[in-house]
Amino acid sequence: MIRNPVLPGFNPDPSFCRVGEDYYLATSTFEWYPGVQIHHSRDLVNWRLVARPLDRAGLLDMRGEPDSCGIWAPCLSHDGERFWLVYTDVKRYDGSFKDAPNYITACETVDGAWSDPWHVNSSGFDPSLFHDDDGRKWFVNMRWNHRGPGSGCNPAHDAFDGILLQEWSPERGLVGEAVNIYPGTDRGLTEAPHLFKRDGWYYLTTAEGGTGYDHAVTMARARDIRGPYETHPAKHVITAKGTGGPIQRTGHGQYVETHWGRHYHSFLMGRPIPGPDGAGRFCPLGRETGLEEVVWRDGWLWLAAGGTVPREAVPAPVEVEPTAPAPVVRERWDRLPPEFQWLRTPEPGRIFRCEGDALVLTGRESIGSWFEQALVARRQEHLAYAAETVVEFAPDTYQQAAGLVTYYNRFKHHVLWLTWENGGPALVVASCPGDWPEGRLSYPAEPVPVGPGPVELRVEVDGAAQRFLWRQGGEWSQIGPVLDASVLSDEGGRGEHGSFTGNFVGMFAMDLTGRAREARFRRFGYRPGA
Repeated sequence: MIRNPVLPGFNPDPSFCRVGEDYYLATSTFEWYPGVQIHHSRDLVNWRLVARPLDRAGLLDMRGEPDSCGIWAPCLSHDGERFWLVYTDVKRYDGSFKDAPNYITACETVDGAWSDPWHVNSSGFDPSLFHDDDGRKWFVNMRWNHRGPGSGCNPAHDAFDGILLQEWSPERGLVGEAVNIYPGTDRGLTEAPHLFKRDGWYYLTTAEGGTGYDHAVTMARARDIRGPYETHPAKHVITAKGTGGPIQRTGHGQYVETHWGRHYHSFLMGRPIPGPDGAGRFCPLGRETGLEEVVWRDGWLWLAAGGTVPREAVPAPVEVEPTAPAPVVRERWDRLPPEFQWLRTPEPGRIFRCEGDALVLTGRESIGSWFEQALVARRQEHLAYAAETVVEFAPDTYQQAAGLVTYYNRFKHHVLWLTWENGGPALVVASCPGDWPEGRLSYPAEPVPVGPGPVELRVEVDGAAQRFLWRQGGEWSQIGPVLDASVLSDEGGRGEHGSFTGNFVGMFAMDLTGRAREARFRRFGYRPGA
C-alpha cells in the first residue's frame, strides 16, 4: 500500500513527474536553503531525497525575504531530453503586491548542476511548463491582481485573476500574447496550474480554496490549448472541505499516468490533531505530500475509491514493503547530512562548516533575522519525537547564545540555549509563541547555571506538548515548564493563511557582538515516537 503521506513533514505543493520507470516529486521549500526538494521512487511507496537543485546564488538568494516567502510551488517536467524546473522566488507576502519573479532552469540529470536561470515574468506565482506534442513549450501561471475589490475576473477573490498561458522558448523567452485561459470557480483562490494532454483534450488542473481547510484540486478541459475550458462536472477532483477525517487541507497536486497503466495524482495534505486541552486543531507537521489513485470516466478524472477525500492507504501499482522510520543519529560531520537545511543565504560558509567530529556554527544574527542566522535544522516528521545534541560553547555575554531549537518561523519557536546570565554560563529557555508582528520573546523559566565543558540538550514532543531537558554528566533534568507545541504550526499565531510552511528542529548560534563566536555540536539525534 501507499501510506499517506508519502513525504511526511514540511513537503508542500507536490509537482509529480514521470521519466520512463522513474518517478519524482518536487516540493516547495519557501525560505529554507537550498531551494526545492526532489524525491525519487520506482514503486510510489518508498521515496528518497535525491536533489535540492537551487543551491547557489545565481539560482537563489533569499536574504531579507519574510517568513513564508521564497520558493513557492515548483514544477518539475521532462521533455525527453532534459529536466526543466520552474519556480517562483516570492519577495513579499503582506500588502497589495507579491513581487514574485518566476524562473526556469534545466539539467540533463535531476541531481546534476542546473543551468543559470531564465527570468520569465513576475505577473503571478505557481508557474508550470507544458511540453506539447509539436515541441512547443507553454508557460502557465496564475495572475496576481493588486488593484482591489471589483477589478478581477474571479467572483470569489479578485487578487487571483485567472490563469495565464503564453508560449516560451529558451532562445526567445515569452512569445506572443498572454491569454487568460481560466478564471477559476466560485471556490476562488485559483492557483497552481498544470497542463497535460490526453485523447486530443488539454486538461488543466488548479488548486483552489487557499491552502487551509477549504483547499481543493479543480479540473477543466479544452480542445484548444487556449480554451475555452469547461470545468469538471463535480468541479473538484480532490477536496476534504467539510469532512472530519484524518486527512485534511487537500489540494495542489499533479496527475501522472504510470508505466504500469495506472493513474495517480499527488496532493498536499495536513493531519490535524487536537490542540492543548483538546481545544481546536493544528497540523504540527505542516503541509505534507500524498498520492491517490485516480481513474478516467467519461473523459474526466475521478478518485478511484469514489468521493473527493483521499485515503490514508492506497493500493500501490506493485507489491513492495514500505521502509519503516528509524532513529537517525549523526555523530560524523564530514558533510552536512541530507535531511538538514538552513535559512535564506546562499553563503553557508558564513554560518556553518563541517569538521568531521563536529558541526561548527558561527554566531551571526538573532533567531528572528531574515538575513543571516546560523540555524541548521531538519523537518519534524512525526507527531511524537525526541531530538538531542551536545554543544560546546563559551559565551561571555548574554548577546551570545547557542543551543537546541524547535522552529517554525521568527514568530513561532521555542529554544533552549547556552548563554551568559548572572555572571556565568547558563541555560535559558526562550519562547516566541506566535507573537506576530512584534516577535517578542518570553522566558518561562529561571536561568540554570552550568559548568564548563559540553552540555547535552534534549527536546521531547508529543502532540501539543513539548519539554526541554539537559544534563552535564548526570541524569536528564527538565528545564522550564511544558510548552505549547501547537503554536509551531500553520494554525499557530496568525492562523492557517498567515504562514504555511512547517516545523523544524535543529541547532542554532548567535553572536550580536560581531565577534562571530563559534559553537561546536558533536552529535544530533532524531528519534520517532518519544
